Parts: sequence; structure tokens; C-alpha cells
Amino acid sequence: METEAHVYALAVAASVLLAFYPFLMVMLSFCRDILHWPAAMEAIYLALGDFFAGEPGEFLVRNLQPWMVPQLHITSMFLLLFTANGIFEPMEVALNRAWGVTQNRTYLKNQLISLGLIFASGGLALLSLMLTAMSRRWISDVTGTHAAAAVWINQLVFKLAALPVSILALFLVYWLLPNRPIEPRRVAPVAITVGLALESLKYVNLLVSPLLTEKLKHEYEIFRFSVTILLWSFVSAMIVLAGAHWTARKDRRDPLS
Repeated sequence: METEAHVYALAVAASVLLAFYPFLMVMLSFCRDILHWPAAMEAIYLALGDFFAGEPGEFLVRNLQPWMVPQLHITSMFLLLFTANGIFEPMEVALNRAWGVTQNRTYLKNQLISLGLIFASGGLALLSLMLTAMSRRWISDVTGTHAAAAVWINQLVFKLAALPVSILALFLVYWLLPNRPIEPRRVAPVAITVGLALESLKYVNLLVSPLLTEKLKHEYEIFRFSVTILLWSFVSAMIVLAGAHWTARKDRRDPLS
């Protein structure tokens, strides 16, 4: 509840806003140009609709169609991923603060750790998308002409595949990003709890999305979708930081432990 936590969460949310589009561009171009797998691209659109309900999700999918995504080159891929890994710089500072660590990594060390986490997170996200994409064929065979049932089962499969992947990505962040050694068993329970909390946040998004979209349209007009990403990223960052604060509470009470 300290003001400092809100500052960190806002910095993380701003970094998410900057990293969001480049990361999606890399994922979509990788699925199209390297994997040559349209079903994996459809799984990305399904994920966007799952995270951003209503008009924001439709806007993102509409503006990330294959013909709008540039050809993937190794140089451009690394430049885009370098932009995307900016999220882990404020996140490290915030996690260090939660654990009572006074010395942050140097910028170069932070970027190396962040790049590794980006590749790990991207690989896990790709695994989730591939599982969803591979299930599309048998879902179509089972549901036949029942389009509504096919959509519902696709979303269910995506959620079942995405949740453990999200928990594993959170575990890596909690374990590797702070500038101090941490026992894996200490962060595993909080990664599971925070992963479930972030999944629950999607349903809150579904509930408030119509009212929020209308208000943001009135207040921000053409910037409303950027503000939507920023707001939900801020709330998510607060949940992630709360998990770190809860895990590190014993160390703050007893710095010598």
C-alpha cells in the first residue's frame, strides 16, 4: 500500500505498453515466416481476445493481421525483443525493493537477464499457442458444424494450456530477477497464487469492459486502447508485486535470515 509500490507498478505498466506491440510482431512473424503455421497465428488472436474483452480485443486483432506484420529478419527480431525486454528493468528494481536488496544489477547485467527471460517467456507463450493450435483440428472434427461450441472449446483449451505456462513464467521472474539468491521452493507457491489471480482478473475484465470502454472512449478517444493496456498492466503489476512482497516478508523482518 506504499506510494512507492504504485510508482513501480506504473513504470512496469508503461514498459508493458512499449513492449506489447513489438513482442506480438515477433510472435506473429515467427509463426508465419518460420513455422509457416496459420493455426498458431489464429491462437495468438484467440489469446488477444481472451486478455482484452470486447472492442479493445477486436481492435488489436484487426490491426495485427498477417499483411500488416513485416517480414521477419534476425536483426529486426533482436531489435524488437530488445525493446520488449524493457519491462524487466523496473520489475527488477521493484522486486529488489520487496526483498530488501539495496544494490540493483548494472544496466548491462539487467539487460542480459531480461533478454534471457524474454526468450524463456516467449518460448513458453509459443508452447501454449502451439498446444492450442494443434487442438483446433480435432475440435473441428468433434464439433462439426456447431461453430459456437468450437469457439467455446478452443477458449477452454487455450486457458488450460496458458495457465500453467503463465505460472511457470511468473516462477522464473520471481526466482531469477531479484539481485540475490532465492530458493525455488519459496517462490513456487506465490507463482501459482499470482497466476490464478491474474487468470481471475480476466473475468473481472469481462465484467467491467463495456463500462470501461465507454468511459475511456469519452475521456481519451483515439488513445483509449493504449490506456486500456496501461490500466490492466498496472493492476496486473500490482498483483505481481503484492506476491513478491508477501513472499519476502520474513526476510524484511529478519535481514540476517
